[in-house]
Amino acid sequence: MADYQRKDRFHQRAKREGFRSRAAYKLEQIQRSQRILRRGQRVLDLGCWPGGWMQVGAALVGPSGRIVGVDLAAIEPPLGLANATALCGDLEDPDLAVRLVDALGGRADVVLCDAAPKLTGVRPTDRAREEALLEAVAGLLPQLLRPGGDLLLKILDGPEAQEIDRRLRRRFAKARTVRPEASRRGSSERYLLARGFSAEGAGTAGER
Repeated sequence: MADYQRKDRFHQRAKREGFRSRAAYKLEQIQRSQRILRRGQRVLDLGCWPGGWMQVGAALVGPSGRIVGVDLAAIEPPLGLANATALCGDLEDPDLAVRLVDALGGRADVVLCDAAPKLTGVRPTDRAREEALLEAVAGLLPQLLRPGGDLLLKILDGPEAQEIDRRLRRRFAKARTVRPEASRRGSSERYLLARGFSAEGAGTAGER
């Protein structure tokens, strides 16, 4: 990985300001322009390691809200936030949804996902892994997200990912693509911001 990617200004700023990752600034920037998180909400963070998005989310929902994260890797040391809980789990585990909803105290108002598959550099393999990750998130949504809830999901370039993006948009009242400044230089990532979830897929969302 190039040095500018590892130690760019967002990396250095995160170290100074006590965030677990530079990714915290991506959520902060999206929040400033889109206001996806509000005080008192219940929020799920899928693929939460190392905890930067949970730190930002916990501050935004406040003490009356709650954020629960999940990742294959444990967040160490623990975040130590009263309104935040991080679990270990696999998004493809059939029992995961029940664990998350129990920990959150009900279905989420907002589901966040900044997760990305472990890349190999072999394009067909990497695209298959991205597709599997997105399919897992899409499959969990009806169990995790309340009707009318919102989704913020990272999507990497690739035809398989684009097809899942299109399918997800049909399950929301409106959707758009956002690209925060804090994304790494040269990254293919973008974020699907979708609002007004309908488990029946009645939405007519398009790119805006």
